[in-house]
Amino acid sequence: MSAISAAAMAMVSQEPVKSDSLTRLLTEVVVAAKQPATRLEGSTLVTSVPGSNLQNLGTAVDVLAQLPMITINDDEVSVAGKGSPQVYIDGRPMNDYDELRQLRSDNIKRVEVEMAPGAMYGSDVKAVLKITTRRNFLQGLSLTERVETERRRRWSANNLLDMNYRRGEWDFFATGTVAHNNSLVKGRTTNTLDYKGQKTIVGGSQHNEYPADNATVKAGFNYASEKGMSAGAYYRYNPEKADLLNTGAEWLNEMPHIDREISRKTCGRNHLGAVYYDNTFAGKYQLHFDGNYRRSTWDSNVLTHYKNDMYGDVSSSDHRSSTLWAGKLYLKFPIWGGLATIGTQESYTRTSLDYKMNNAEIGEYIPSSLTDGRQISAAAFLTWKKAIGRFSLSGGLRYEHVDYLFKVDGKRDCDVSRRDNMLTPDISLGYSPDDQSQIGLSYKMSMIRPPYSQLTGSLAYVGRHEIEGGNPSLRDERMHDLQFFGMWNGFMLQADVTRSIDTYGFVRRVYPADNLQLLMRPVNIDVSAIDVYFVWSKNIGAWSPNYSLGMRRQWLEIEGTKYNKPICSYSLENMIALPCGFLITINARGQSSGDMHTNRFGTTWLTMDASIGKTFLNKALQIKLSAKDVLNTANNDWTMNTYGVFVDKQQSYDRRGVSLSVSYRFQPRQSKYKGGAASESEMNRL
Repeated sequence: MSAISAAAMAMVSQEPVKSDSLTRLLTEVVVAAKQPATRLEGSTLVTSVPGSNLQNLGTAVDVLAQLPMITINDDEVSVAGKGSPQVYIDGRPMNDYDELRQLRSDNIKRVEVEMAPGAMYGSDVKAVLKITTRRNFLQGLSLTERVETERRRRWSANNLLDMNYRRGEWDFFATGTVAHNNSLVKGRTTNTLDYKGQKTIVGGSQHNEYPADNATVKAGFNYASEKGMSAGAYYRYNPEKADLLNTGAEWLNEMPHIDREISRKTCGRNHLGAVYYDNTFAGKYQLHFDGNYRRSTWDSNVLTHYKNDMYGDVSSSDHRSSTLWAGKLYLKFPIWGGLATIGTQESYTRTSLDYKMNNAEIGEYIPSSLTDGRQISAAAFLTWKKAIGRFSLSGGLRYEHVDYLFKVDGKRDCDVSRRDNMLTPDISLGYSPDDQSQIGLSYKMSMIRPPYSQLTGSLAYVGRHEIEGGNPSLRDERMHDLQFFGMWNGFMLQADVTRSIDTYGFVRRVYPADNLQLLMRPVNIDVSAIDVYFVWSKNIGAWSPNYSLGMRRQWLEIEGTKYNKPICSYSLENMIALPCGFLITINARGQSSGDMHTNRFGTTWLTMDASIGKTFLNKALQIKLSAKDVLNTANNDWTMNTYGVFVDKQQSYDRRGVSLSVSYRFQPRQSKYKGGAASESEMNRL
């Protein structure tokens, strides 16, 4: 596991609700046939899949796991030194990671990783991952059926049915998925502090069973004329339902442990609609429009029952909703020997959280509340790029106006509501001294807004002495990023120097109340960091190794406490092509203990995954057997020391397991919605 992905996932474990954050043209290199060809175009890594062993690996998840600078952990994608990228499939934004598992590897044409995305994307986008699928112009009906079952500590299964019908210039598609997931997480948390002059320990244990069911129904169309005009639309509905059962205990100092049981029932509904229009005219001008609508609601009911009759039940409920309207229009045209893009991007977002505490005693310090946020954003951007011999140059400028209104119980909060105007530039220079080497240098200034899940003003009950909550006063982060990237004969080097002002990290401190209460919430912090990754990728006969070493060092200090311990990581990815069409992958990774923001993560010396797969019936049938965390060594522990409170979190996820996937297709043809994201930033924050 890379340091970045491990840190992001561990930080998510702190949050009361899973965060949608933290979780953040040069000459080609010729590679022998039948092996993946990766080259550097400016600051973009481009991998061609057809004709290589990657083509028969299984799904897009399997392909990405074997590419340089990319790490996959439980289908979560991370780019080295960049965190989670913005992912596009055929120009449209990926809305959930299930789409990667649904996309077969032999339908992928190329994968591009933009390490320095320009002003065309939201300023908070640190990396862009683009997947382009192969275009098969088969007329008539095509079907794909995929079934996967997995056994970890519990059973999980999912099923996909994809249908596509093409007639002339029209293309109609529909997809349906159903999935059942069941996870088990065990943990123990100990808080140590000096309270009223005495050493005090607040502890708790957890045994979380989390069965969840979800389904997706999606339908749409594309129209593409021979004159270069195309248009399309789709609608997706995604219901979800989950039941959490957490059995454990709480304790204070040497007092007897209090057994308790937490049950949480949740139900969510997500609607997503998208349209696009694209037209090329006069042979050189491209006009493109994307429109998106998203509506989500989420209801949750939590009951904490104490087996000791001294304490009454604590129940609460919350209703979350969010709405997004977004549009993006841009024009590409040649000018001054290069290619320019000029465009505009607008969005309207509204989120609300209606939290109700039903226990009068707890309501004294965790009251019911209704918070409502509304944001209007309008942006204009300009980019230009040009190749001059062996040099490539690109630059951009983005202006954005944001009007944010925040209300608590129907009243405007003037301290939180604000209007901002931002101007963020970027520039990138690349040079290719010969056919085997490329170097690039880029700078980007970004304005990154915190996710809406962290802007809520409500508090959540965790235990008799523990509270978690958001922070509506979080300011937008301003980040400066200077990046160097080089490639030579299979070796790659990436170095990032960043300065983040008003990013956010989690802290735990004493909360003012009649008795001892510890509050965990995000706060703004200033962090400087350097990330260095060294990669070697080589094809040796049937063996395709991809090895990397990385180091992240940050500089952060809060009230005299420094969080500067570096994290070193490694990744060893191996793909082996055997006779009779069998493909084997054996991947290992690990990292040292170190600091990421206010967290210090534990050491994982060796985590190993493996798989074997084969295609049958002229590649219509794919069968793959996979094993995750074979040695059961993944470490998810972390500590935190903020404002006099030392937190020691020990947790065990059910990551070790085996899975079997079977995929069959009849006259395959992947759906080709060619629209993009009307507002990448707002999609991520929701």
